[in-house]
Amino acid sequence: QVQVIESGGGLVQAGDSMRLSCTTTSERTFSYAIAWFRRAPGQGREFVASTSWSGDYKVYSDAVKGRFTISRDNTKNMVWLQMDNLKPEDTADYICAADPGGHGGKNDFQYDYWGQGTQVTVSS
Repeated sequence: QVQVIESGGGLVQAGDSMRLSCTTTSERTFSYAIAWFRRAPGQGREFVASTSWSGDYKVYSDAVKGRFTISRDNTKNMVWLQMDNLKPEDTADYICAADPGGHGGKNDFQYDYWGQGTQVTVSS
């Protein structure tokens, strides 16, 4: 089974920036749509952002639009989530997901492979 691996979380102050990284163990990562979801304490899973395999089609939730940027480099099998102007409301476990053959999007049922998550905590 394909494994999804996230990293880059930690503790920051409101207004700071942070970059998360995601990769998979598949040799076909370059063909996967990749998404970020997050789960805040006591809440359900929320869509954050996604990218098609080419990086040409990207979707963002209203909560992060204008502050977060998803990008990828298929020569390195890497996807990043650049988070700027972080707010306490962004505090959550951030989870990377992969969709072989898809274009991305906010519906979690599209994604076949899920990471374990990386914790992001934003203090006031």
